[in-house]
Amino acid sequence: MRFLANENFPGSAVTALADGGHDIISIRTAAPGMSDTDILAWAIREERILLTFDKDFGELARNADLPKACGVILFRMPMPKGSEVGIRLASIITARGDWRNHFSIISSGQLRMRNLRE
Repeated sequence: MRFLANENFPGSAVTALADGGHDIISIRTAAPGMSDTDILAWAIREERILLTFDKDFGELARNADLPKACGVILFRMPMPKGSEVGIRLASIITARGDWRNHFSIISSGQLRMRNLRE
């Protein structure tokens, strides 16, 4: 899968996903300080699934015409311990393959997915 990790997404999780063979770019290293609008435009341009802890992307995604190959995964859960954060978040993401065309919210013990195009 192709992912774009927002600046607030842990570097250890980016590394774990890359080590698992996923195509992932981290805003933290590629373009720190980029605006949310530009981040979403990047995800659209490269048909990536955005990984974020930033709630602002809910409204941005709703107002954008995201292609079906894109998606947004919003994490609203306590951060796992530092030593296991990368593996834990990567395992949550790789447990499913249907992130495209969805705005997904992952919270403690719950997953909600809404189609981007209805």
